[in-house]
Amino acid sequence: MEETKLAFFKGKQIRKTLFQNEWWFSVVDVVEVLTGSVDPKDYWYRMKIRVNNEEKIKLSTICRQLKLESSDGKKYETDCANTEGIFRIIQSIPSPKAEPFKRWLAKVGYERVQEIENPELATKRTRMIYKLKGYPDSWIEKRMRGIEIRETLTDEWQKHGVKEQKEYEILTAEIANATFGVTPGQHKKIKGLKRENLRDHMNDLELIFSMLGEAATTEITKVENPTGFVENKKAAKRGGNVAGIARNQMEKETGKKIVSKENYLPVIKGKKKLV
Repeated sequence: MEETKLAFFKGKQIRKTLFQNEWWFSVVDVVEVLTGSVDPKDYWYRMKIRVNNEEKIKLSTICRQLKLESSDGKKYETDCANTEGIFRIIQSIPSPKAEPFKRWLAKVGYERVQEIENPELATKRTRMIYKLKGYPDSWIEKRMRGIEIRETLTDEWQKHGVKEQKEYEILTAEIANATFGVTPGQHKKIKGLKRENLRDHMNDLELIFSMLGEAATTEITKVENPTGFVENKKAAKRGGNVAGIARNQMEKETGKKIVSKENYLPVIKGKKKLV
C-alpha cells in the first residue's frame, strides 16, 4: 500500500512514497524545488520532449506512476522516480541547487537503507517527531502501538488478496465506521481537520478503540482466511463491530461520547495544547 510521506529540501516539501523497499519521489515536486517554476507540471512535460529530441532519451521510462496525495487531500497517479532515476533527471535541469540537492537525496536514500537493515531506527525517528511536536509519552506509546497493529493488519490484507490502494482505503473506512459510528471524513469534520492525519489528532480513547477494531479484524482474517476484497470487507466490518460494541458499552457506562472534538496540537510555549 502506497502512503504519501513528506521530505523537505531547504524548506520546500517533496512528496515521497515507499515502493519495493525504496523511496520514490514526486518528479514534479523535484522540478519545482530545483527550477522555481510556477508551473512545474508544464516544465516537466516540455523537459521530456526536449530531452527526447536532443538526446533521444525518454525520461518517462525511468518513472513509475504511483498514487500520491495532492493538496486537495485526494490521491492521484503521479510521475515518481527512485533515487537513481531522480539523479538522471537532475542532469537535464540547469540549476545551482543541483549539487546540494544530490547530496540531500543521497542522504535520504541512505537513511532508508539504514531503516531496512535496522527497523528500530525508523521507530525511533517517529517517536522523536511526536516528542518534538509536544505529545506526551503516554500518547506516543499508544500511537506507536497503533502503527504496529495497523502494519500487521495491512500485511494480512496483502496475504489475502487485497492489492489496490483504493481497496485498503475502503477497508480502513469500513472498520472505522463500524468502530465509531461515523466515517473517517465525518470524524475529521468533528475535529475541524482538513488535510491533517486523523489519528495524530485522536485522544487516548479514540486511539484505543481504533486499535481494537483493527486488531479484531486481523484476528478474524487470520482465523477465517478470506480471499479478495469482497470477503475481506465483510471481515473488516465484523472487526470494527467488535470495537463498536465496546465503544457503545463504554459510552453507556460513562455517559460520554468517545468521538470527540478534542484535538492534539503542536507545542505552544513549551506546553502541549489539547482543545
